[in-house]
Amino acid sequence: MGSLKFVAIALLAGLLGSPAFAQSAPTYGLGRTPSAEEIRARDINIGPTGDELPPGRGTPKEGEKVFTLQGCIVCHGPEGAGGGPAPALKSKTSQDLPIWKRERILPLRAPFATTVWDYINRGMPLGREGTLTHDEVYALTAYLLFVNKVIPEDTVLDEKSLPMVKMPIGDGYARLPDWKPGTRRLVRAKFKRRLTGRISVAYGLRLRLIRLTFERGS
Repeated sequence: MGSLKFVAIALLAGLLGSPAFAQSAPTYGLGRTPSAEEIRARDINIGPTGDELPPGRGTPKEGEKVFTLQGCIVCHGPEGAGGGPAPALKSKTSQDLPIWKRERILPLRAPFATTVWDYINRGMPLGREGTLTHDEVYALTAYLLFVNKVIPEDTVLDEKSLPMVKMPIGDGYARLPDWKPGTRRLVRAKFKRRLTGRISVAYGLRLRLIRLTFERGS
């Protein structure tokens, strides 16, 4: 029975993957194949090493002007200190405090400076995402890092210098687990023990309830 089932699955997989089936499959007349230019426009992920960063440059002073001209100041307040409808982007706490006791703002908690650039590039300004030039994104990144005392005011950020910026969080960020597709998901030992304990308690209560039911029935 098992071998017959395997053969049936293999035949079905071969049929679905055949060119004849692909040509006869319905298309419903919806959508089209994206062009290479459209794919490039959406391929904007920036990794920690900054290999995908585009050419450009910006300084904190230039970023201060962009922050005002692009209306960032309206939502995030002067110097990003808050007071508007959007979260504050400037820390008000001492640099002597541990990073996890300071505010949860991007220029402080981001594990890499490229993360700040990536977020501004893809998500700002709100409602006009993707309208900033690369130089403006570099300038805004430099400005936010400067007002949070991550870089000096005379720093020039570009595709080479940005990935080299040391962020306040250091190595204290949560790293991805060493997991590969096709393997079992990793479960933290503490969570696993807690989950196992709860299952054991629930199972014990269920057995007790069944025992009481039978005792009353007898």
